[in-house]
Amino acid sequence: MAQQQKWVADLAHSEVSFRVKHLMVSHVTGYFRKFHVEAHTSAEDFQDARIVFTAQVDSIETGNADRDAHLKGPDFFDAAKYPEISFVSTAFRKLNDEGDYELHGELTMKGITHPVSFQVHYEGSVKDPWGNQKAGFSVQGRINRKEWGLNWNAALETGGVVVSEDVRVAAELQMLQQVPAETLA
Repeated sequence: MAQQQKWVADLAHSEVSFRVKHLMVSHVTGYFRKFHVEAHTSAEDFQDARIVFTAQVDSIETGNADRDAHLKGPDFFDAAKYPEISFVSTAFRKLNDEGDYELHGELTMKGITHPVSFQVHYEGSVKDPWGNQKAGFSVQGRINRKEWGLNWNAALETGGVVVSEDVRVAAELQMLQQVPAETLA
């Protein structure tokens, strides 16, 4: 039986973003600047991975301070009451030998948990110039923000709304294999 390996996101080379349609004519992209991703697996191709993700709501950044404050407030994420978003995987299923996977799990925002699925592409593994083992993943998915109580909106006089319900979620993750403490001695 293969040994269980722990991997964590290398935050200097990873990002978590979301994108939502604004005024029905363009998109706004935002990022969570403080997050943690951890994976545990015994398979070289990660097909048995258990994945945990957390993001600090107060780290939202969209490039506009007023919008960021609105997103952190009670109309949206309510960071004071619900400071963290979390995801815990329930399955990580390999779809083919080209690196495509399906990630299933439970996403919690504002104290509300729902099952979600994401498409993942495993970019491969490599040893970096400093001897660290790294693995890369691209993650994409969609959620309906209203399912988590992110309901704020305003109608436009020409029809439509200020903010779409559909939110595209993406992550580019460079995972760093952790060396067990007993091998460091």
